[in-house]
Amino acid sequence: MNLSYWEIKSWLSNIDYTIVGSGIVGLSCALQLRERFPKAKIVVLEKGILPQGASTKNAGFACFGSMSEILDDLNSHSEEEVFDLMKRRWDGLQLLRKTLGDKALDFYQYGGYELFQQQDTALYEACLEKRDAINTLLKPIFKEDVFTVVPNNFQFETVMDACGFNKFEGQIDTGKMMEALLYKAYKANIKILNNVIVKSFSEDLNSVKIKTDGFEFSTSKLCIATNGFASQLKISEVKPARAQVLITKPIKNLHIKGTYHLEQGYYYFRNIDNRILLGGGRNLDFKTEETTVLEQTALIQNKLEALLKDTILPKLNVEIDYRWSGVMGVGSQKKPIVKQLFNNVYCGVRLGGMGVAIGSLVGKDLANLVE
Repeated sequence: MNLSYWEIKSWLSNIDYTIVGSGIVGLSCALQLRERFPKAKIVVLEKGILPQGASTKNAGFACFGSMSEILDDLNSHSEEEVFDLMKRRWDGLQLLRKTLGDKALDFYQYGGYELFQQQDTALYEACLEKRDAINTLLKPIFKEDVFTVVPNNFQFETVMDACGFNKFEGQIDTGKMMEALLYKAYKANIKILNNVIVKSFSEDLNSVKIKTDGFEFSTSKLCIATNGFASQLKISEVKPARAQVLITKPIKNLHIKGTYHLEQGYYYFRNIDNRILLGGGRNLDFKTEETTVLEQTALIQNKLEALLKDTILPKLNVEIDYRWSGVMGVGSQKKPIVKQLFNNVYCGVRLGGMGVAIGSLVGKDLANLVE
């Protein structure tokens, strides 16, 4: 890259903290560092024109887990671990709302619904059986029962007549959230460089040398907040998980309001701007979806369209307006990885598809870890 003296002097010299990734975690980390170190020079590197992973591509669910998801977590985690996960997700959502405000987020707490396919009687009955136990587990956080059962009054077909309901679940406008975070970062004199791909890094005694696709520079501390792309920087505990999404054209008199989960959260949909946003389906082909390639596949897109036609809006002919995909970071455990990797290198990754819920908190914890 042909850089001038002025560019090097202003943007790439005497850097105290460099953050890789300008998503929720990266910008939250940068803002917390600014609070801790008012005079520090903070630079954020972003590989895309916009945040490239999931922060501007997620479905905008302000959620913390459906009944079936929590039930599944209890099969692989202790009750204490699941409680801690739920508390961190809830605390993270409150931190996001406090940081940006509900108006900037376009936050609405319409509640969240869990639908059960007619053939999924075993899953439905298991959720009913464990509902009281799950509510008891979560009561110290919410002070009342989280999950109830309500009728399916939305004209959905191929699903049971009853569905789970969580009044604490909400939704946000993902684009507005990231606009607000970026604006807050700019106001805090945090420098954000886009279209910069970090290739590698190496440590000296008191600094970290970063090699990008266009230039090299040094920083005192490095924070990695790339989540789904973390494996590209040799963080092997994180695997990418692509999430495919579509959204309809506006629908007149749309009767659906809220967030909806189906098949243990592998499918999800919501209302937004008189449209239906629908995503998921990586359970159809886990191996293919373990990728950072932002494309769509016919297998999953066809399934999403079938769900839209057969289950969600069976009486309407709707057109698809946009399709996209994002990349989450997952692993063998749901707990995020926030740790020191080397003397001057830290990371906050593996958000497990809950970036909206815990991204702010992970970013804050990452910043507080840095010396």
